[in-house]
Amino acid sequence: MSILSGKKVLIGVTAGIAAYKTAGLVRLFIKTGAEVKVVMTPAAKDFVTPLTLSTLSKNPVHSTFYDQQDENAVWNNHVDLGLWADLIVIAPATANTLSKMTTGTSDNLLLATYLSAKCPVYFAPAMDLDMYKHPSTHETFSKLIAFGNIMIPAESGELASGLVGQGRMAEPVTIVDFIEKDILGKLPLQGQTVLITAGPTYEAIDPVRFIGNHSSGKMGIELAITAANLGAQVHLVLGPSSLKVDHSLINVTHVFSAEDMYQAVVSVYDTCDIAIASAAVADYRPKHISGQKIKKADSSFSIELERTQDILKWMGSEKKNQFLVGFALETENEEENAKKKLKTKNLDLIVLNSLNDKGAGFKSQTNKVSLINHKLEIKAFELKTKAEVAQDIFDEINTLRND
Repeated sequence: MSILSGKKVLIGVTAGIAAYKTAGLVRLFIKTGAEVKVVMTPAAKDFVTPLTLSTLSKNPVHSTFYDQQDENAVWNNHVDLGLWADLIVIAPATANTLSKMTTGTSDNLLLATYLSAKCPVYFAPAMDLDMYKHPSTHETFSKLIAFGNIMIPAESGELASGLVGQGRMAEPVTIVDFIEKDILGKLPLQGQTVLITAGPTYEAIDPVRFIGNHSSGKMGIELAITAANLGAQVHLVLGPSSLKVDHSLINVTHVFSAEDMYQAVVSVYDTCDIAIASAAVADYRPKHISGQKIKKADSSFSIELERTQDILKWMGSEKKNQFLVGFALETENEEENAKKKLKTKNLDLIVLNSLNDKGAGFKSQTNKVSLINHKLEIKAFELKTKAEVAQDIFDEINTLRND
């Protein structure tokens, strides 16, 4: 999964020969999982058709404030378009459009949308060699960068005029790669490594039976995705789960038992900056595992159990510079038990949730948590999706780490 997955990308197309590359650019953004809309200058339609870009983007393409052929047409609201976008990419960006962007000229829908935007704006210049070298063009670049816009430098090569030099719009794959790296470089967890345990563990009784619990791993997976989207390299140690994880910054280690999970944690713990133990690890396992399926015999049957490795306790005892987060799923004396676990396991933060709260706990899309920090300060949250809870947890982690 790309860092652009789920992002709303508005592509602005201006009237340059490089507009033919925009079709490929739209396809690449769609492949990253982004939602794409396209706004063209009227003259850009001479170089690439709106039909092509609307088909590829799966959204209508706009180039005017309203459909001039329909007297009942609805206004294409440039403000809504500008506010919709998480980022704007103007590619190709001609000298004419770039110059208008510096002066606030708003004589077409794309320029009006640009002036309404609150999000990052990337521009990929495309023009002939002498135009690119002209002092006025370099002044335009400097002004746009000073405004906070981000320039994707033009490449060198053969130009439409036959000249060879700088001025070619960057290739679509280069543009997407540039934006991904730029976003990652500005994220709060860039360069950080996060370890997350998630899901249940299964403790074998015989080759076909096990002791387990109802954890799906959903909460831990949402934590992993949130950490990755904040720029971290994530080690996700995942117990048996039907859920899938696909993100370029998440390395998944699949485990079965508590011992498997412990060994996986030990192998990476020293390299981590943040560790979150959200897994529902079995506290006990059968002392003896039958090599064959146990047959029904007597009316009663007993299994001798022994303690599993306390992974979180080990993490707390071995903690150096890691920020360590644990989970407490309680059914009684909830706050008291969570605070005790916070202290005894040497945690920096504990996430408390209760099976008494409707919509919280295992196999749910939602959760209701309270966060208790090392000062025993409590923040309680309302019922939210697990993705929103994951964001709340990382907001608190970043706040505490920066105190």
